[in-house]
Amino acid sequence: MMIKKIGTAYKIAGIFIALAAVVSCKKNSINAAQLTLGNITDTIPAGGGAVALTFNSNAAWSIDTTGLGWLKLSQTSGGSGAATITLTGAANNKLGASRSLLLNLNAGNGQIRRITVWQDVIIYPSYNTSAIAADASGMSSTASQIANNITYGWNFYNTLEAPGSEQGSWGPPPITQQQFDMLKANGVNAVRIPIRYDGTIANGGHVINTKTAQIDPVWLARIHQIVQYAINDGIYVTINIHYDPGNNNGNNGNNPSTQPTGAVQDTANAKHKAFWEQIATAMRDFDEHLMFASLNETVGTDMSSMLAVMRYHQTFINAVRSTGGKNVYRTLVIQSPSASTDILNQYLDPTNVYKTPSLPTDPTPHKMMLEFHYYSPSQFCILGGDASWGKELYFWGSRKTYFVNGKYDTYHTTNTLFLDRNCSYNEENYADSIFKTVKKRFADKGIPLFMGEYAPQYHAERLTGYPADSLKALASATHFTAYIAQQAKANGVIPYLWAGVFNRPSGAAAYVGDQVTLDSIKVGVNRGIAAYGQGTPFK
Repeated sequence: MMIKKIGTAYKIAGIFIALAAVVSCKKNSINAAQLTLGNITDTIPAGGGAVALTFNSNAAWSIDTTGLGWLKLSQTSGGSGAATITLTGAANNKLGASRSLLLNLNAGNGQIRRITVWQDVIIYPSYNTSAIAADASGMSSTASQIANNITYGWNFYNTLEAPGSEQGSWGPPPITQQQFDMLKANGVNAVRIPIRYDGTIANGGHVINTKTAQIDPVWLARIHQIVQYAINDGIYVTINIHYDPGNNNGNNGNNPSTQPTGAVQDTANAKHKAFWEQIATAMRDFDEHLMFASLNETVGTDMSSMLAVMRYHQTFINAVRSTGGKNVYRTLVIQSPSASTDILNQYLDPTNVYKTPSLPTDPTPHKMMLEFHYYSPSQFCILGGDASWGKELYFWGSRKTYFVNGKYDTYHTTNTLFLDRNCSYNEENYADSIFKTVKKRFADKGIPLFMGEYAPQYHAERLTGYPADSLKALASATHFTAYIAQQAKANGVIPYLWAGVFNRPSGAAAYVGDQVTLDSIKVGVNRGIAAYGQGTPFK
């Protein structure tokens, strides 16, 4: 009998323990993070319209409607489960300035999300006057699939982004079909073409009416012709706006010291919309081999400037998609503020729902790439002479992979005259780390990465009279170019070399100018693809 009582006591205790566990699980479930929405920024078209906001919550939710004014919400509260709110903006914002509202979405589980809603001001006429129905033919690949199809990329630098005409104002000659044929013959199947639009023709730009932001149709026709050259060879081609429309008509470089604010930013953003409506309409019939990139190296280092950059990108997406046709499904490239990997990792990690700002919203899923540039360390990649902030560095590579005089050594010099020209930071270990980080945060989440520019500076000319060091500087540049390509491909990143390897002389055929570096790139790319487990290698 005593045994039965003890058994009964254990059974009763077990029931209490089980009940406690159930209560505990329910309590933990209630408190779990279940509001499936991050802090976001959405845009109402300047002419009026609506956007949908969809999310799930495991608790009742509400939105404070104080001071909404021009914005109407289809629903301001709800219970747990799936919800869709339609945000409708008043038509035709011609008030002279953009307007925005901050909505606070409060859930009963203690979570709060901030939703910023913009409506831009109407400054320039709409160039989306011939929108057509969506056309998915030739556009079936996702951005990730296109990234896997691209072996290696190269920039047509200092050409269409140069001031004035294409006729060699910064050195290289006009782009020809033969130049694309040469790239294809050497296994390069993607190009990036930086392009200037802003500014009048008189001051080096291609706008024929500054009051309406109209691009010269002759310039658009020339770009169309060049894109066709790429398509003829089955080469993927990306065109961009290389100069931020907010930086004084594109004449002071593409790196303004400050971001425009207020009415100046409104005008710049409206210009971005007008430009992309014209570009997208003119290029609308090309298949998925053509990609559009919003901007280039537009400064974003603090919260206000980063929000301005994301605003440009959202305007870009809205403008391109609105033109219809194949543009509804075209892969679009969004650049990190300042084209920085550090900013990309710190502020735009898609797994961080609390981040501000967030990536722009694209109504077409799986058609976005994220761009950054890699010029690190800058004293090796950029400096062609000493600067106030640092010395030019000639030698990059701390691993013993440089084979000379029958043995392997690092790429650092041992010549006491040039010891201070060795890189001491951001060499192979840094590259390994930064590329693994962007893979984890973006490529592994289905967002392919586009390294739109990278290149070393040419340093050997500083070493005249020191042949061993001159050769080591050349070998160091080759090592950098190949190693960065390898690590990029090993981590889901498409590398585009800014300059070098291929020569385009005026009045003569383009050719391979640096076969050693090209061969090293091919080896590096194929090793990277093997490590990544997918991609299209050099043959």
